[in-house]
Amino acid sequence: MEFQSSLKKFINVLVHEGGSDLHLSAGSHPTVRIASSLVSLTKEPILSPEDTLGLLSVMITPEEKERFLQTKEIDFSYQLEDGNRFRCNAFFQRGAIGIAMRLIPNAIRSIAELNLPPILESFARRSQGFFLVVGPVGQGKTTTLAALIELINQERAEHIVTIEDPIEYVFEPKRSLVDQREVRIDTENFASALRGAFRQDIDVLLIGEMRGPETMASAVTAAETGHLVFSTLHTNNAAQTINRIVDTFPGNQQDQIRLQLAASLAGIFSQRLIPRIGGGLVPAYELLIANTAVANLIREKRTHELNTVIETGAQDGMIDMSRSLAELVARGEISVDSAYQYSLNPKVLDRLL
Repeated sequence: MEFQSSLKKFINVLVHEGGSDLHLSAGSHPTVRIASSLVSLTKEPILSPEDTLGLLSVMITPEEKERFLQTKEIDFSYQLEDGNRFRCNAFFQRGAIGIAMRLIPNAIRSIAELNLPPILESFARRSQGFFLVVGPVGQGKTTTLAALIELINQERAEHIVTIEDPIEYVFEPKRSLVDQREVRIDTENFASALRGAFRQDIDVLLIGEMRGPETMASAVTAAETGHLVFSTLHTNNAAQTINRIVDTFPGNQQDQIRLQLAASLAGIFSQRLIPRIGGGLVPAYELLIANTAVANLIREKRTHELNTVIETGAQDGMIDMSRSLAELVARGEISVDSAYQYSLNPKVLDRLL
């Protein structure tokens, strides 16, 4: 196998078919994900362990390869000459190498182009606060955040710093100054990059993913001290997100982080990409907007009541996931089965369908 040309061929298939992910695992055919379904490229030979090692070797540096062979996994970005970029993870499985590659579109789409609610733009226009986009892996969180950062870039003269592992969307400075830092290349880790951010005269901070109490504490502190902070978490909804953040800290620090969250939180947006009846994917979502009632619930350890606040907060701009799913069904965009599959509260969905 000629590794460079074979990799380009697999990527060309992915791009031509409108796929999102390419999987290269020893013992399997190259596989692409198209509209949430995996499709094996059965016309291509089954990959051997030597094949996956060779394919990985043309995507990473010798230093990265050495680190990977020691640690058994690595996150990295890969870019072709045509500009197509990938967020990648390589790992060992059954003693051989597997590679998962997520395609990062060249163009940064707007909130409207992503079929997301216009109210999200209001969070990009804030001067400070902590805004989280949450959901399982592969549900478009990074793409949503990129749309918000690009809106700031187009509208305001701000200093935007991103801390990512790896860098995904590349921002071309427009009205804003944009500095993008990649963990292990531009900074040792998230924690040290966040400590440095306080000395970099930043206005807007994007943290690719919240990892550990030190990162979370720094992010919340940044929002408290006059910065606009965006990040992601792999959680299902607003209540679970608050609990995850608080539970990351030792017991004697949890009351303090609750107080800080209550004071700094701007909102939490949870999204899912649902298979559309006509093909492709369409987002369903939940939006919590941090108002006085929400701040009180966070301070008083009553996060279990946040779902009710969202369900009854439409007049304040909040969006309930069950209502979002029901509206997609009513418009004929998704099936009833899909709505129930992605619902976090089937009983509420029952009432709305």
